[in-house]
Formats: sequence, structure tokens, C-alpha cells
Amino acid sequence: MTGAPLTLYNSLTRSLEAFQPLDPEKGVRVYSCGPTVYNYAHLGNLRAYVFTDTLSRVLTWKGFPLTHVINITDVGHLTSDADVGDDKMEAAARSQAKSIWDIAAHYTAAFKQNIADLNIRQPSRWSVATDHIAEMIDFAEKIAPEHCYELDTGLYFDSTTVPDYGKLAGSQDDTREGRIEAVEGKRHPQDFAIWRKSPPGEQRQMEWDSPWGKGAPGWHLECSVMSIKYLGAPFDIHTGGIDHREIHHPNEIAQNQAFCGCSDTGAHFWMHNNFLVDRQGKMSKSKGGFTTLQSLIDAGVHPLAYRLMCISAQYRSELEFSAENLAAALTRLKRLVMAVRALPLSPATDASGDDDYLAQLDAAVSDDLNTPRALPLLEAMVADKKLTAGRKLALLVHFDDVLGLNLLNLDRQSLRMRPAAATITAEEIEARLIERKEARAAKDFARSDAIRDELTAAGVEVMDGDPLGWDWKPALGG
Repeated sequence: MTGAPLTLYNSLTRSLEAFQPLDPEKGVRVYSCGPTVYNYAHLGNLRAYVFTDTLSRVLTWKGFPLTHVINITDVGHLTSDADVGDDKMEAAARSQAKSIWDIAAHYTAAFKQNIADLNIRQPSRWSVATDHIAEMIDFAEKIAPEHCYELDTGLYFDSTTVPDYGKLAGSQDDTREGRIEAVEGKRHPQDFAIWRKSPPGEQRQMEWDSPWGKGAPGWHLECSVMSIKYLGAPFDIHTGGIDHREIHHPNEIAQNQAFCGCSDTGAHFWMHNNFLVDRQGKMSKSKGGFTTLQSLIDAGVHPLAYRLMCISAQYRSELEFSAENLAAALTRLKRLVMAVRALPLSPATDASGDDDYLAQLDAAVSDDLNTPRALPLLEAMVADKKLTAGRKLALLVHFDDVLGLNLLNLDRQSLRMRPAAATITAEEIEARLIERKEARAAKDFARSDAIRDELTAAGVEVMDGDPLGWDWKPALGG
């Protein structure tokens, strides 16, 4: 279907713009900045992939052919946003006394499991940085004569050699420059490393020969190289977290302009999701004790509750992470699943293109992926007594295609997730409930209440009169 015109927010122009693919024959080409695989992704990282998945789902649902590339950064990303500090991968390998390749493989697998748990669709291609070192060196050799200079520490890009450097970041101020560490010999604070030489006498686990000495590429280089290789230039949409808008993406744009010898930024639209914040501010691995998706699962929270929490806010808005917000999302998901499972089994009937609910869904998501507007519409549709069950099932296919909540396959039993710290088994719970039922039949209500209190203390919620009978209470902190 095509339906309503698609409007997206372009960070480059700071405005909503009508979207059409640059080359309709090639469809929509999207590049998303992927994880640096030195640790587990925290929930703030994963919000970015719920956003890009929503974007890809909407594009596909509206009938656009899609090519979507996500990179895996396994080299080059320093502990600082700019040009000082350890390579995150090398530092993780040292701290865990493991091969850097083993570190990359472990955390890549963990990230892909997160993607599966959140019902995020696989991209057209996962692109791994270390598979493209030769292309990065070739790219750097092309731009070096006019745009780079060499220091003892590496090859650096002169940010004054391209037009409107930093336009994507908006106004330039001392706050932004304060995030860029000084490197001795750099001509300008904003200049950045294209290639980092290995320090004398030091051997990295990941290093390659280059015209500028043995070393490794700078973090920004990989995205320019891989996006151009797999999507061409210019391509349609580049996505990432809003923190990338300040340094990483402006540097990528500068490289793209140097490579093409033009003012093109590489992508037509630059799109950024906002932060996930806790009450102490932006969620970050650097704070320690960050929250992972697995930690939610271990607490007894189904991962799709986190997905629902993410899409309950507009992707460009900050989203507060709290136990209360997550619990509310889990309750909302359970109610949706209950409503869908209550539908009598009947053949789905066609949800034609002029259906009012489809038109409203289309209008919502075509308005810069406005999922907060689409969710109440889903709830209203499921509760609408004027619609037949078959009609609702047909419409649910469309809502699931766009929102990714997997409502046609979830049931309440699958949402009953055992907290990792639970000491009582499902079999023991069932046995205690039989005892309680017998106590109630004998009008021994004191005994019945005592059993209920024991189960509550063990993290079990008893639900009298409900066919499910009981549920785990998620072990969420305050």
C-alpha cells in the first residue's frame, strides 16, 4: 500500500520533509550505525534499533523496496568520542584477558540475540568493520592529498577543507568542542583521525600495514566506506542515536564530501532517535551498572514490553526509563494479548485499503513514525464491537507489520516469565494453589490467605477467577 504521503524529520535541515526515494528503481537505501561490540548493549543503545526497525517496517508496509545495512564496529572506536583514550575493543580484551576476536564474537552474538528478542527484523546486510580494512585504506589514500595531514600519532582530517563542516550538529559552541580532546599537533580542535598509528614499541591485537604505518582505522572511516560500498552515494537515509549527530556523523559527512569532491553529505535524510534517560540522566555504559535487556528478562519482564515502552514515545522525544514505566508497558502488553486471544477463531477477512482503521494507522505512522498515535488506535480497534473477529484479525496483521509487537503469536502463557532469582518452581506453585483451593472449599480462609501471602512473598501473583490462575510478579526495582 502507499496511502498517506510519508513525512520524516531530517536532522540536517531540522525540519519535517516529504520523503521519496532518490532512485525509485533501487528502492529505499538505509544505513544504520551499529554497535561497538566491546560490551553488552544497554537499553539506551537498543532504543535506536527499535527506532530503525520501526522505520524499516513503515517503509516496507507502505510498499517501498528496502535495502538496510547495519554495521558492526569491532575496531577503531576509542573510549573518548574523538581522538584520545584506548580503543574500546582493545581495552575490553585486556580487562577480560581474552582475544579481541573472541570479545567481538561474543558481544556480536549477544547483540543479535537482543535484536531477536525485541522482534527486530534482520537488516539486508550486517557489515563488519574488520572485513573492510583494505577498502578503508583505499578510501583514505584517495582523500589524503587534499584533506589530510600526518602526525606522529596518525593521519588526520583537516575539517576546514570541506564546506559547512559540522552543519549537522547545528550551532557550534564551547560545549561541543569540550567533548573533543586535544591531540598534540592537530591544526584545529575539530580535526579527527582517519588512521591511528600503533604507538612505538606497542603491538595491538588488531593492526594492519598502511601507507602511514602500522595501525588501525579511525572510528568514523568505516561508516563512510561501508555505506558507499553497499548503498552507493548519495543514498536515502542514515540513522543513529542523537549523540552521533554531534561528532561521529559530521565527521562521516566530511569524509563523504572529500571522497566525492562535492557538497553531498552521503545521505539525503539524517535521522536520529533521542536518549533513553533514567533519573540520573542519559543511560550510559560509562556509568557502570547499566541495564541490559537480559537483566529485564532475568527480572521476569518479557522483552516486547520494552519494545512497547519505546514505541509509546515518539522516537525524537526523550524517554524516561523507570520500573513504573516498564511495569505499565508490561501491563499494557498483557491487556492487548488478552484482548487478541479472546477473539473467537474465525477466518480473517480482507482489510481493504479504504478501511478507516488502516487509513488512521497510515496517517499516524506516515507522520514521522508517530507510533504513540498508532498504539491507542490498535487498542480501540481490538475493542471495537462493530468489527467482526475476522476483520480484527485481518487488521492485526497490518498493525503487527508496523508495530512489531507479535500479537498474533503471543499468548499470556508466554508472557509469564520466571524471574531468574525465583526460588519456587511452577510445579510447587500449582501444588500450593491446590492446597489453597482445598482450604477455601473447607472455608479455612485463614489458611487460604496464608498460602496466598506465601506465594506473594515468593514473587507469585495469585489471580482468582482468571483462567491463567497465577503469574510471576516481575522483580523490578524502584
